[in-house]
Amino acid sequence: MTEIRTPRLLLRRWHDDDLAPMADINADPRVMHWIDDGSARDLDYTAEAIERAEEEWDEEGFGLFAVELLASGELVGFTGLSVPEFLPEVLPAVAISWRLGSQFWGQGYASEAAQATMEFALQDRGLDRLISINRVGNEASENVIRKLDMVPEYVKPHPVYGYPLRVYSIDLTQFQA
Repeated sequence: MTEIRTPRLLLRRWHDDDLAPMADINADPRVMHWIDDGSARDLDYTAEAIERAEEEWDEEGFGLFAVELLASGELVGFTGLSVPEFLPEVLPAVAISWRLGSQFWGQGYASEAAQATMEFALQDRGLDRLISINRVGNEASENVIRKLDMVPEYVKPHPVYGYPLRVYSIDLTQFQA
């Protein structure tokens, strides 16, 4: 299963026409503020990121979903699963993450998509544990993580930028409780 429908969203594999709207999202400084060095990204970065996401789908059986609004077909951003190789001390692990266009913030889309992705990971893909890595201070993502009932494990510095990252987790037994 590589498509998930929620009441308002379609989580699916990437299409060619997703490149421009996702590049617009990645070019927004408000969106990118909490990611890596905080700089906006361009079309080439986005094309490479989508290509890596699709490769992960082929190699791992999971990846980042493009998220679109069912009502309009508009791309909201992404949510999904990836192996967080940038933080080797958490490996082996699979991380859940999301990135939405700022015009879609505050409407519950991130939580809705992340919950569906968590169910996909723990029920459909048979993973027994998920983590989420959040830059300390990113309260919007903290709110989504709380709604997912993930628990904080520890704080680690980002290996390149040095700012604190909080690692959260949930395992299958916690999810089923």
